[in-house]
Amino acid sequence: MNRPATRLLIAISFVLFLVTRAQSVAFQDTAGATGQRATPESPVLPNPPKSCSSRSLLLNFEINRDGEPAREVPIWRLPESPAFFFASGMTIDADGAPNAYNPENTGLDDLANAGEPGHWQGVIQDEHGNPLVQGPSDPFPGYYVSCTALADRSKNVLDPTRYVDASKIPYVVLPRDVARLSGARLGDFAVVFNLRSGKSSYAIFADIGTLGEGSIALADNLGIWSNAREGGRRGGILYLIFPGTGNGQPRTVEEINEQGDKTFQGWGGTEQINSCAAN
Repeated sequence: MNRPATRLLIAISFVLFLVTRAQSVAFQDTAGATGQRATPESPVLPNPPKSCSSRSLLLNFEINRDGEPAREVPIWRLPESPAFFFASGMTIDADGAPNAYNPENTGLDDLANAGEPGHWQGVIQDEHGNPLVQGPSDPFPGYYVSCTALADRSKNVLDPTRYVDASKIPYVVLPRDVARLSGARLGDFAVVFNLRSGKSSYAIFADIGTLGEGSIALADNLGIWSNAREGGRRGGILYLIFPGTGNGQPRTVEEINEQGDKTFQGWGGTEQINSCAAN
């Protein structure tokens, strides 16, 4: 990121302190070890706000593995605001990239992640349930038309550019229930922090799926291995979402950075985070 990067790097130390106080959260490293936590120093602003209401638990989201409950991730509503956050890992989403999937399964992601015959979610299908392939004038002829829940509805449903390209646009994914309970809508803005490296990125809520999932471009911004087949991070990623801030439309990277920064600063930025961390 360019212009907003300095303010986000300042903010991250406060966010780190806030997250370490959420005692329910246990981070995992890339090897799967549990119990590791970020332990930054807690800088104090010269004139921090005098008060900050307590955050509240929005819900404990159950993570399943192989159909069995594995752990719960607490999702917190921030004080006097619709904003909410949670800490998790990050799996990599390639949906929306025109070269995400193809019949030979040599695309950016494994075809199994797009669904299965009769139950496709990551690609557009015809009336018989068969994935549709791109034509000679499309970006990747012969590849399937990969889709995201957020789309430019002014374009044809078969146009690959209708959807949010995971390889170019930093976006986050939320489960449908989390979006419903939190009030988050497709197109809303977010800030995502890599608590281990200190890197951060603005993003847009662009797809429905699993908790702790982000686009290839978002992973690149955060310094995470962005291979959709093998990459990702087991823990140490903080997602801060701002419901009601989008317009339901895809955005360019420039718009995401500019509007995301305005949203973050309008919410309170580093001062708000420091206020909440101090309580």
